[in-house]
Amino acid sequence: MNRLLDRLTQNGKFHPMWIVLAVLGVVIVASIVFIPARYEGSREPKQKTVVADHAPADTLPEPDAGQHESKPAPATIQPTHFIPPAESDMPTGEMGDMIKLGRNIFVHTQVYAKNLVGNGLNCVNCHLDAGRKADSAPLWGAYVMFPAYRSKNHKVNSFEDRLAGCFRFSMNGTPPAYNSKEMLALTSYSYWLATGAPTGKELAGRGYPKLDKPPQQPDAQRGAAIYEKNCAICHGSDGLGTKVNGAYAFPPLWGKDSFNAGAGMHSVKNAAAFIKANMPLGKGNSLSLQEAWDVAQFVDSHDRPPDPRVKK
Repeated sequence: MNRLLDRLTQNGKFHPMWIVLAVLGVVIVASIVFIPARYEGSREPKQKTVVADHAPADTLPEPDAGQHESKPAPATIQPTHFIPPAESDMPTGEMGDMIKLGRNIFVHTQVYAKNLVGNGLNCVNCHLDAGRKADSAPLWGAYVMFPAYRSKNHKVNSFEDRLAGCFRFSMNGTPPAYNSKEMLALTSYSYWLATGAPTGKELAGRGYPKLDKPPQQPDAQRGAAIYEKNCAICHGSDGLGTKVNGAYAFPPLWGKDSFNAGAGMHSVKNAAAFIKANMPLGKGNSLSLQEAWDVAQFVDSHDRPPDPRVKK
């Protein structure tokens, strides 16, 4: 390189090779800048990913009761009730044993908690399908809503308080002690059924459906005819239930072995809602609104054990 420079600059005169070198330098520089630029320009531009703060309104699920969304889901999506875990998924070990005991007490109260019951009922008579069925006061719907204030006793209640009330009024019996095996088992079963349910949210299917007022005032005489046609086959014409091998296969709706006058089912409004959604058994919502109110009026017009809160 040094020899080349000496030859080009000898005698201090301009040499034509300078032109060649200058052109060659321009070409080299252009290739360095221009070729990568063409390559980058030929590539697809990268799309900028934007993460939305929430899902688009038209993809949101249809709101449950109590929710307020700005846009409902498409009409093809139907609202669904909470689905409790399958009984086959019940855990093993000590926790599983306690949950199973709770289910047994709930379904076979006359066997597993007979000393606490003062009538012929089992918990499952008012909370169908072992406390799983929506619109029949399912345990999963109740468990997530406590603690809660109740006007029935004018105080904030725990879930254990709620269970105790069932034994006192619906079972016409004695509430289990709060640290007893029975109370722990029933609470454990309820807790397990509510697996995955949001705490403090009133789920669709909780309690009994709220009914509109009937077109006519509820009438026990009309209700008697409806009862005979739709209910007597299971509960008996006398309303005292049907026994098989000494145990009630279908519960008594009045009389000494039924719920007492302090139970929620002794409210015609509550009884009508339960009947409309669930009766006759397996044929819920087959009675008209008026028929449900009338037969509830008929059932609750009969004698039963007194409300234990009422002083004699």
